[in-house]
Amino acid sequence: MARDRAALGAFLRSRRNRLTPSQAGIQAFPGARRVPGLRREELAVLAGLSPDYYSRLEQGRQANISDEVLDALARALRLDEVEHAHLRDLAAPTERRRTVTPQRSQRADPGLLRVMRTLDHVPVLLLGHRGEVLARNALLVEMLGRPLEPGTSFVRYMFQDPLARERILNWEDFAAATVATMRRETARRPHDNRLTALIDELRATDADVARWWDDHAVRDYASVTKRIQHPTAGPLTFDIEIVRAPHEREQRLVVYTADPDSPTARVLPILAGGTTTPPP
Repeated sequence: MARDRAALGAFLRSRRNRLTPSQAGIQAFPGARRVPGLRREELAVLAGLSPDYYSRLEQGRQANISDEVLDALARALRLDEVEHAHLRDLAAPTERRRTVTPQRSQRADPGLLRVMRTLDHVPVLLLGHRGEVLARNALLVEMLGRPLEPGTSFVRYMFQDPLARERILNWEDFAAATVATMRRETARRPHDNRLTALIDELRATDADVARWWDDHAVRDYASVTKRIQHPTAGPLTFDIEIVRAPHEREQRLVVYTADPDSPTARVLPILAGGTTTPPP
């Protein structure tokens, strides 16, 4: 079975196993059950497919899959919008997917850099699609306690630097979301060898990454809350907002925002006064 079709089958099984017949709104088929969720035959009926055709999908033996079939499976499995898009990417023809991923190193987008320079009053980080640091400001370095030089991996900081687990109070939530976004990236760029090597390395060396990866959860980059334990300012709370340039979808500006009247907002000018902006 091709690697991408294996990923499709694994994703379908994971979503099928999490949905019981009662949750799907059907009567369970008679007989002893060997799976916690839907049987293949039950899902096939829900999606309006023959059991043999669905078995070929899950076993990676169906080369071409129509949009209508994918939409029917998404409805039957109750996939959200991100999961539905992930299913489409996994089912895309192999020859079409090979042209997606450049292997060259990314350069920071000038427009996003200009935006970052206007936001020196809050922590800001510019990331590439493999989680590579393209630029950051002084407050971001102050918050996370590492220089995070351009060209380093923010993902490796998250999982391989013990300081990340100390500084980020809700590290587990944030780290699980990071793994889910990485899985989403692999479906978009299945032939990005550097991304694949990074994920394989983390899965082999970090039990948390391996566990979250096996859950097959996916998500897009989205606003989240991050709680930081600063060594002098104490606990700080940020809402993380993602900004993209219309012409540069592979880079994202990660902006740490705080409510104007919050304790975090009141202490940021003090912290900013003792920092100097690192060059991008």
